[in-house]
Amino acid sequence: MNQELLKERKKVIYDFICDELYVPMKIKEMAVLLNIPKKQRYELQEVLDALEAEGKIEVSVKGKYKKAQNALLTGVFESHSRGFGFVTVEGEDEDIFIPESKVHGALYHDTVQVALRPSRGRRREGEIVHIISHGLTSVVGTFEKCGNFGFVRPDNQKIAMDIFVPLERSKGAVDGHKVMVEFTSYGKPGKKPEGKIVEILGHRNDPGVDILSIVKEFDLPMAFSDKIYHQVENVAKDVSAADRSGRADFRDLLTVTIDGEDAKDLDDAVTVSKEDGFYQLGVHIADVANYVQEHSALDVEALKRGTSVYLVDRVIPMLPHQLSNGICSLNQGEDRLTLSCIMKIDAKGTVVDYKLAESVINVDRRMSYTVVNKIVSEHDPELCREYEDFVPMFELMKELADVLRAKRKGRGSIDFDFPESKVILDEQGRPVEIKPYERNAATKIIEDFMLIANETVAQDFFWREIPFVYRTHENPDPEKIHRLSTFINNFGYHIHTGGDDVHPKELQKLLTKIEDTPEEDLISRLTLRSMKRAQYSVDCVGHFGLAAQYYCHFTSPIRRYPDLQIHRIIKETLRGRMKENRMEHYQAVLPEVAKQCSSLERRADEAERETIKLKKVQYMSERIGEEFEGVISGVTAYGLYVELPNTVEGMIHITALEDDYFEFREETSEMIGENTGICYKLGQRVKIRVTGTDDLLRTIDFELADE
Repeated sequence: MNQELLKERKKVIYDFICDELYVPMKIKEMAVLLNIPKKQRYELQEVLDALEAEGKIEVSVKGKYKKAQNALLTGVFESHSRGFGFVTVEGEDEDIFIPESKVHGALYHDTVQVALRPSRGRRREGEIVHIISHGLTSVVGTFEKCGNFGFVRPDNQKIAMDIFVPLERSKGAVDGHKVMVEFTSYGKPGKKPEGKIVEILGHRNDPGVDILSIVKEFDLPMAFSDKIYHQVENVAKDVSAADRSGRADFRDLLTVTIDGEDAKDLDDAVTVSKEDGFYQLGVHIADVANYVQEHSALDVEALKRGTSVYLVDRVIPMLPHQLSNGICSLNQGEDRLTLSCIMKIDAKGTVVDYKLAESVINVDRRMSYTVVNKIVSEHDPELCREYEDFVPMFELMKELADVLRAKRKGRGSIDFDFPESKVILDEQGRPVEIKPYERNAATKIIEDFMLIANETVAQDFFWREIPFVYRTHENPDPEKIHRLSTFINNFGYHIHTGGDDVHPKELQKLLTKIEDTPEEDLISRLTLRSMKRAQYSVDCVGHFGLAAQYYCHFTSPIRRYPDLQIHRIIKETLRGRMKENRMEHYQAVLPEVAKQCSSLERRADEAERETIKLKKVQYMSERIGEEFEGVISGVTAYGLYVELPNTVEGMIHITALEDDYFEFREETSEMIGENTGICYKLGQRVKIRVTGTDDLLRTIDFELADE
């Protein structure tokens, strides 16, 4: 029985057992009342076994089932470096707090059974009574030798215990080696976990070992197998006449790619024209599905990876570079197979007609965001002369992008414009510069074009009623919106909610009102945190942040597996092959694809964030004692967070606020001196001095400097 079906049936059977009219009873009685044929009673037994294993039901010695008297909850344990932790139960919004004394040997990411215990506060509290399975089989850490044994200090600070390693299982590691250690014993109360070293990554001071440690910590697959490379050699052939046969030929259209200067996997190209008051926008996406066949070794590996991962010093691609940078990259002057979405758009930004087609293109010019921005925003005379044949199209692109953005804004689309960090490394992997990665007119052009193509494709397949993978963003949790509303009232702002829901336009209006105010950064971040995370789903429930009823990811099949899967569905539909058997196939496989890709995307995001945090720590570690000006970006009971112009954020701990006793006022997010009345609040400019950094915790400490 697949997991989705088991989950559905567990709910039905559990609800049935909880009805007092029908308990306790044997499986035979239950099957009769539920009208389950004898041949299918083994499935009922499977459900009952699962419910019993989770502690939700119990069975008597006479074989009668009933609801467990003290039902246990099953969830995933998230530990904290200070010993306590939380259990997250699927389907429940509130985590269960586990005090250090009630952890009972559970480790980070273990699946556990927890019993609720009386709590002194409002938060639910519990005790771990059984470890069902361990979430980690190995960890990355630093080896330290101690006499005739050694131990590994995990890099992941949520694993509070060192791992004991007998010398004969140390693989010759020496002090300071970064290692991968595999658990041989998970320990028990009073006894540490034990392990054996399975890989030495290098010394912690060796170039690149720091990022490699994060790669291993997140279990990111790096190398491709020989089997994969052999398959790539067979499929990565130049485009032939046979390949072009039956495809729409768009090679005569003036076509460009617009990407970052260092981009190598160019998977989207655009063409724009205008006739009779209507814009004609062509978004051409690399036809990766032509080279990566379903169920092939390439396809299995791509699904295993789910997405390309962009770390500060390397890219871990979803597909081998021979594909992503080669035949699937829309390189200038070369015939390339594409899947095109050609849209006719009116002056208000409405798509009045469109066509999806398998196509062939030949890019006329590979452009960069920097150059296109200088042309459309600054009208740089030298660049305008160099690209004179393309300038009219670039200006038309900006005109259309402005129209599309205005329409999106009109319906309530939310635009969070936080500066991302760009980290510049030297040849040894040391950070030499950190600066904000700025969006400009050119990046917005491509963003707007990709968004409208994604919406158009999603809407088309929703109304075709064909199984599909949507990109969804559910409405925020009403309680979080209520907390946000209460908080912003302190600053004189409010948001209108209709019952439990809020329209995205309300949040968009709030972000407009706070532009260029001291509290802009904080309220923007709190607004973002009040929203749920976008994910992949087979259900088209809309995208709250974009205020879009239909949305999908169609535009990056080189680096995202859901896009590749969508391309297959589109191609089969265009070719008239989407028959009942194929519909059933996709109905069966897509739910797991959506779930797995959502999970792998979260893993990639976390790994990317950790590498950036690490490099920021390393950058500031060479600037201890130096002074900078920054803005207070957060106020907590523990101290003040200060963000510098280069996006680096550090903390002034409350103990570093001298000359007074400071009190934290949560309702206004202020820190106020009891005797002096000195007030520190969000958005306030302060001068700081760097006092320390911690590579493992990835934290930076500041103190206030004299003005």
